[in-house]
Amino acid sequence: MKKPVHTAVIGAGWAGCAAAVKLAAYGHRVSLLEAARTLGGRARRVDLDGHSLDNGQHILLGAYRDTLALMRQVGVDARQALLRLPLQMRYPAGAVDAGMDFVAPRLPAPWHVALALLGARGLARGDKLALMRFSTSARWMGWRLHDDCSVATLLHTHDQPPRLIQLLWRPLCIAALNTPPERASAQVFLNVLRDSLGARRSASDMLLPRLDLTALLPQAAAGFVQRHGGQVRTGVGVTGLQPAADGTWRLQSRQEQVAGHFDRVVVATSAEVAANLLADVHDASGALFDTGALRALQFEPITTCYLQYHAALRLPLPMQALVDDASRQAWGQFVFDRGQLSQRAADQGLLAVVVSAAGQATLHGHAELEAGIQRQLAADFARPELATPLWSRVITDKRATFSCTPGLQRPHGDSLPASLALAGDYVAGDYPATLEGAVRSGIAAALRLRS
Repeated sequence: MKKPVHTAVIGAGWAGCAAAVKLAAYGHRVSLLEAARTLGGRARRVDLDGHSLDNGQHILLGAYRDTLALMRQVGVDARQALLRLPLQMRYPAGAVDAGMDFVAPRLPAPWHVALALLGARGLARGDKLALMRFSTSARWMGWRLHDDCSVATLLHTHDQPPRLIQLLWRPLCIAALNTPPERASAQVFLNVLRDSLGARRSASDMLLPRLDLTALLPQAAAGFVQRHGGQVRTGVGVTGLQPAADGTWRLQSRQEQVAGHFDRVVVATSAEVAANLLADVHDASGALFDTGALRALQFEPITTCYLQYHAALRLPLPMQALVDDASRQAWGQFVFDRGQLSQRAADQGLLAVVVSAAGQATLHGHAELEAGIQRQLAADFARPELATPLWSRVITDKRATFSCTPGLQRPHGDSLPASLALAGDYVAGDYPATLEGAVRSGIAAALRLRS
């Protein structure tokens, strides 16, 4: 009987988990190795001060077909694990210069967007007509640009009014690309719009996790790998990757040399770690693998501010948009009522406020950021008690995503030896640094090493 291919997957973020699951399903004996103690990479559970939180609040989309399919494969019921909401951008009624309420009805595309636009409150007739013209033009172009440009330039070219940019396009761009419109790639933004607004109605749905991010996929993926004869090890930071004379690979870690030889290896780490691991690897032509694109990536931070109130506190909706305004130190862009998402007692009265592309917001420290968000919530919801939480905590990931700029040359592993593959949300592809982008890259890496 032929011995199964032994494959190491370095990194148990969402890309690594996707690669590990697919390789295990192909019959490989998989060793999934993670440097941290918790699975999930930059989308994982964090335990702080007795609270079980996420290192960043996430929104998934109905368009995330590969992520949803992977959940089904590892036994996660997305209907229970995710709250599915129709496409919407809903602001608190008292929000400064806002009050927009945009909700798509559950009708076939594109009628769901058209009727949502007709019924939207807080937009002038000119705003609505401009949005319809933009949507029509994007479809006519096939969601493609001859030359990439910034999202801000794209919106200006299509005469999008300032209020529509402030209340719709800017928050959508920042949420999807984690890059301000002035620096964000218009082509990648159009890719996301194509697969959501430009596809079937359910693709534009917003999916809010009811579980912590580790439980949402990585934990179940690890169980799948183990049930298929593989192993999952945390606390193993791989620092070296060396070819052996027989064509296999040996790994070194901080603690020890990882036992055994591996027939295949998936590098599914951060870009910086991947560049270090691959620096001495020769490509298929015999030259050193070019890590320049990995090292050239720039990064954007994401901050999540958690605020704990009395357990009975509820917002009007599970998720609402906020108007971020640096002039009044109101940095929040979306607020999530975790008590409406989770049945856990610890989540009752817990709000999560997201600040994407958070570089400016964190310049003066977390205390000032927290205070500004608390004032913002109290003012926009006209509820003074929101200014005085019982407990609060800010989590900032300084390198949360790559900066998704126009014409960015993203790294790929096409020239690596046939027994190596590169995976990560930064790998060349249509999507920005999202969970779906990570999963797709992991699946592609597994396909490369399948045989």
